[in-house]
Amino acid sequence: MKAVLETSINSLPLIHKGKVRDIYDIDDDHLLIITTDRVSAFDVILPTPIPEKGKVLTSVSNFWFEKTKKIIDNHLADISLQDILSADELPQTEGRSIIVKKLKPLPVEAIVRGYIIGSGWKDYQKTGAICGINLPEGLQLADRLPQPIFTPSTKAAVGDHDENISFEKTIDILGKDLAQKVKDISLKIYSEAAEYALTKGIIIADTKFEFGLDDDNKLYLIDEVLTPDSSRFWPADQHQPSVNPPSFDKQIIRDYLETLNWDKTAPGPELPQDISDKTAAKYAEVMQVLTTK
Repeated sequence: MKAVLETSINSLPLIHKGKVRDIYDIDDDHLLIITTDRVSAFDVILPTPIPEKGKVLTSVSNFWFEKTKKIIDNHLADISLQDILSADELPQTEGRSIIVKKLKPLPVEAIVRGYIIGSGWKDYQKTGAICGINLPEGLQLADRLPQPIFTPSTKAAVGDHDENISFEKTIDILGKDLAQKVKDISLKIYSEAAEYALTKGIIIADTKFEFGLDDDNKLYLIDEVLTPDSSRFWPADQHQPSVNPPSFDKQIIRDYLETLNWDKTAPGPELPQDISDKTAAKYAEVMQVLTTK
């Protein structure tokens, strides 16, 4: 099983190479997004790919795009890859590509937390709050929050670190009406998705959404949705407070990297084969569990 670290679509100009996705320009209104098998952790792209990861992310995202379109329109365009690419270019895109509308991405990542873990736990230990939102005393690691909270962050350039911000700062960046709309939609998507996932035995501990605007300032859901890259998925039957739960996502990689003497700046370290294999298996498992009827 050959991993895809890089793509090469010679018939289209490459306009952006992100942590995971390569984006090509199609025309004035559309983009081609190819999800590679690259993996990032702590905002650093690692040199070791996770085989089939791009296909899993694409499949899971498309599942959620379909499930959430009653809440908000998304960026998917109804155009066939066969109409855009030559036959020899199609194999590298198979199962890992989408054609989307060109939109203006918002400069804020919409993060929703239903449980206290990760940077939120560290913030709470120091301040009793997350992104300025005061929380009850005595919460333990991996506790479920009284209600989901919206904890946005700035969008950092590749290699830089995102920065958690308050909702007031989000209003400064987006304006009051747009900030409130992003918050309300994010919480609604998370709540409905978390409820669905629980019926599959999965806890969605937290996740991030991205949004974009068209020329008429209509808001769309973009990028990826509720994938193992953008979310923390836990098996519900193994969750208990005060314990860092096993996960269906790249937390396996994060946990491994925390054991190293690495300063979380580029270049990232190579991953051992067993860590890569375990991560690939978890990605595939969560896709199977979530998307199978």
